[in-house]
Amino acid sequence: MVGENGTEVTEFILLGFSGFHSLRGPLFWGVLCIYLVTLLGNSLIVVLTLADPALRSPMYFFLRHFSLVEILYTSTIAPRMLVDLLSPRPTIPLFSCFIQMYFFSCFGVAECCLLTAMAYDRYAAICRPLHYTALMKQGACTSMVGASYLMGVITGTTHAICIFTLSFHGANIIHHYMCDVMPVLRLATVSTFRGEVGNLAVTISFVLTPFLLIMASYACILVTILGVATPQGRGKLFSTCSSHLFVVILFFGPATVAYLRPEAGSSPDTDQVIGIFYTVVTPMFNPFVYTLRNKEVTGAMRRLMTRYLWSP
Repeated sequence: MVGENGTEVTEFILLGFSGFHSLRGPLFWGVLCIYLVTLLGNSLIVVLTLADPALRSPMYFFLRHFSLVEILYTSTIAPRMLVDLLSPRPTIPLFSCFIQMYFFSCFGVAECCLLTAMAYDRYAAICRPLHYTALMKQGACTSMVGASYLMGVITGTTHAICIFTLSFHGANIIHHYMCDVMPVLRLATVSTFRGEVGNLAVTISFVLTPFLLIMASYACILVTILGVATPQGRGKLFSTCSSHLFVVILFFGPATVAYLRPEAGSSPDTDQVIGIFYTVVTPMFNPFVYTLRNKEVTGAMRRLMTRYLWSP
């Protein structure tokens, strides 16, 4: 049998939902509904920002790519999770596990970098409005998006090098619902020091550093907003960045807890609950945050519906 008596591991057993056996049915339908809402909502944002000329500003350019990455990010996890919820013995081949880890790292880091670029866009719009057009030219926006994808590829490749070169014999049970880096590293039969250091370096570089840059941008924004004379002016400025700030908190909050808290203070059940939130639940909120209170997006939605659904 795979994983016993020191034989080479060819597949992993995912025990992420073993403690929720009686809830597998409700969990399946819950995850399925959330995933479908995520796909439809983020796809709508991509279509709107491509189709409507009023949504051609840098902010919506970044939002389009962020929504696209949200779709890809959650699609690396949710479909496999749905299959595992219906399986009495969820397993994943070794190569498929590495592929999932690679793309999860790629898209997760790309999201972090895109959120940072969006924070810089809000900083330029509020703190340096006279230079906004020069700072946020199309070429600069394209370069920031390209750099975000590149950082994702670098991270995925780093994790691949750290993990693919390890040997796995004997233990093959992952106490998680996905192939995340640390749960897989714990099963390696050789020293994992290099992998752990690489994972920590990636987390600091592409999770903690973007978060600190975003907070620095918002510190400058806050100072600018507080310097505005009228409450109406302060409210208008804050409304332009509140949606992005809410998404930042939703994304970085659980991710920071998951990857930067001490190993001794973690447990498999806690890891899974936090993981479900930032891999499945959080991407669902993006379309609602950016549409419910955004008059430009809701206006574009009405124009699109009028053009294709109600036109004579």
